[in-house]
Amino acid sequence: MLVLDGGKVIDPAGDRVIGRGRIIIDSGKIVDAGSVSEVDVPDSSSVIDTGGLTIMPGLIDAHMHITGFRSGDYVRESLLTPFGVFVARAIKDLEAMLDAGYTTVVDAGSIVALHLRDAVEEGVVRGPRILASGYPLSQTFGHGDIHFLPPEMADPRTSPVKIPFQSLLCDGEDEFRKGARYALREGADFLKIFVTGGVASQKDKPEYPQMTRREIAAVVEEARRAGRFVHAHAESSEGYINAVEEGVRTLAHGMDLNQDAVNVSLERDVTLIPTLSIVDVTLKFGPSINLPDWMLEKLQEVHERHIESVKKAYREGVRLAAGTDFFIGAKDVQLYGLNSLEIKLLVNLGVKPMDALKAATINAAVSAGLDRITGSLETGKVADIIVVDGDPTENPEILVNQNNIKMVIKEGKIVKQM
Repeated sequence: MLVLDGGKVIDPAGDRVIGRGRIIIDSGKIVDAGSVSEVDVPDSSSVIDTGGLTIMPGLIDAHMHITGFRSGDYVRESLLTPFGVFVARAIKDLEAMLDAGYTTVVDAGSIVALHLRDAVEEGVVRGPRILASGYPLSQTFGHGDIHFLPPEMADPRTSPVKIPFQSLLCDGEDEFRKGARYALREGADFLKIFVTGGVASQKDKPEYPQMTRREIAAVVEEARRAGRFVHAHAESSEGYINAVEEGVRTLAHGMDLNQDAVNVSLERDVTLIPTLSIVDVTLKFGPSINLPDWMLEKLQEVHERHIESVKKAYREGVRLAAGTDFFIGAKDVQLYGLNSLEIKLLVNLGVKPMDALKAATINAAVSAGLDRITGSLETGKVADIIVVDGDPTENPEILVNQNNIKMVIKEGKIVKQM
């Protein structure tokens, strides 16, 4: 039995702040949480003094990609780097995120993540809990289609080369249904689809709707039958609305949402993951990591619309979850471990600090279907907890610096020590 004693406790799920709190952990779960005057220290427990520090739920990145990529030169790196090298690099990225306070990450498309998920669960690899989609589903000429490769190389079912970012290319309701079943066969925790074009795909545009409603509905049905959910890449309104009305409840990006898209989000109680971080860092560092000119031009075009879209969604009450969409590490720019940049950027847009923390904890858990397991400091939940130097409700930027993350507890075990 472990006791965290005397620190300020912040639980965004209930907008709760306790000046001097106490958390009791037993068998990997939270068995009691409250003020020091309310919660007694059990006999024979190990007590850790957290006075002067802040205790809060472990952080969750609700949308990212664990790939092992180290540059934006997709052609060269995809075709010349051995797959095992991608995996080895990704292991270091997982360690960095855990040390940054991220006890859970949701990978929205990478076969590397799907395999490392199992290694983390076994304890072979040190990292956050991984929820992984494995292979996403894309239409031909969709956002998940690697446009500069021949079609047979873009799809892992026909490609002679294994690439971290491949998608299952499907056209028509039956092909999407079969693709969904293939992804589930590979071990997907959820199904990822692309319902609009995007920035990181060469020949389409973010405003293009992709997948028909019947195709979307087929994937949603297959996910439901298998007890899974669907997570959609959705940058603009038409595709976004199509997805929500066909049963998708978790959507990423929302770069250009109109009033109808906001209204349907509220009506259907969906979660939007804005992914502000990837736009911010690629605009700053894109040329230095060899991202192609066409991608940078697209980012410039959508950047301001993206900001206004997220502001509108937040102002009108759409549930927001924090996800970075990080997909590339770099020698000079180590993004993995800077995931709390998303919290900072949300606050910069006018999101209240407690709401930004909520986006990175309980709302992120909701978006991943994990809210009964983690995301808050409620009794009975898994003990995913971090101890922080400083108060992130007053200065959320402190979370971006790993040195301020003094302790990380994952499933009741201390995985980063003060």
